[in-house]
Amino acid sequence: MNLSRRAFNRLAVQALAVSTPALVGAGCAGPATLPARSASRDVKSGLVILAQFPDVPHAVPRRWAQRRFSQELTDYVAEMSYGRVRLDADITETWQTLPRPVAQYAISPRNLEVDKSRVRALIDDALNAVDRDVDFSKYDFTVVFLGAKREEYGMIGLCGWPGMLGWGTEKPLKTARGQVVRGGVAIFCYQAHLGTLFHDVAHILGGVHEGKRLVPCLYDHDLQARPGPLRDVFLGAIVNMGFWDPMSCHFHKWEIPPPGVSSWTKLRLGWVDTKQVRVAKPTERTKLLLGPLADGSSGVLVVKIPLSASTYYLIENRQPVGFDRHLPGHGVLVMYADDTIAECRRGQAPVKLVNADPTLPRLEGAAFDFPHKTTFVDEKNRLRVTLLEKGASGYRIRVEPLAR
Repeated sequence: MNLSRRAFNRLAVQALAVSTPALVGAGCAGPATLPARSASRDVKSGLVILAQFPDVPHAVPRRWAQRRFSQELTDYVAEMSYGRVRLDADITETWQTLPRPVAQYAISPRNLEVDKSRVRALIDDALNAVDRDVDFSKYDFTVVFLGAKREEYGMIGLCGWPGMLGWGTEKPLKTARGQVVRGGVAIFCYQAHLGTLFHDVAHILGGVHEGKRLVPCLYDHDLQARPGPLRDVFLGAIVNMGFWDPMSCHFHKWEIPPPGVSSWTKLRLGWVDTKQVRVAKPTERTKLLLGPLADGSSGVLVVKIPLSASTYYLIENRQPVGFDRHLPGHGVLVMYADDTIAECRRGQAPVKLVNADPTLPRLEGAAFDFPHKTTFVDEKNRLRVTLLEKGASGYRIRVEPLAR
């Protein structure tokens, strides 16, 4: 359907992000079981294919895609990576009309019900539409940006590869002319929120290791597949990380930008310097000053407490700085991670928030803070984490074993 200028402008205002200066920082750090990540400054080049359906008129200008990918998403990634990663997106000059009507590509909005053959058909047709004009070897990822609404296509955003079409890397994605498509392919309706854009591009930036995505969805796929109104069902699926990471929630509220990403996701993407990760043994008493995760100049950004070869706690300090202004609260988060778990299915997840205040819905009270929520205790692993003091530069905390 055609959009009036007023309707289009209203949609634009809803989806615009607040651009904030990139914070300075460096490096990478991750669980020992994961591959090493590059610590050098990195430019990720993306191709955005403007794709429209022959039976879906629209009034979306090319500059809309330019703003979304070359400004808003670029600014967000720069801040989240402490200036370490810069996105560089090329947008096709014209809209490519796909050969089939939207009904032949349309998919379910629920991940577990998606017809993969339709995802593959849309990706193949979009890639082949620009095959003769594009050198795909230049790009680290590809986006198919649809001139259609979620109601017309079915899902507002998804990662087709690696994702819906599998996570293996033994069979590369190729165009009709045999060009190898590097990285992966994400698909978005033009309405997609900035948090959704990041969510699915992050799947690609994280890559695949031993057949598993390093940056998976952090909402529960089984709960997301339940019947009911889409947003209500989705909110019931964010049981692992709530609104504290766009890999879980996409966004907190539609009319504001997404929150920043958690330390777990930053570690998986290689965006935290190893020197800013403090390892605290659960059998020893450790005191430290934990700076805000959004401030790349902090001496300590993340505390890691190893429990076994694959399980550990991560502790981070989330304050209303930069995109973290859009969190449901602020304070110290404690996360339990298990690297043997690849995806959020059947009640399991690779990372889960400890909930400091279960009386609030959707983990909105997950943060520990003064004056009443200052201590986390794990009786099973004989561990206690205590907030000692809050100052201008962060929280002074203590990690110690429980007395027997």
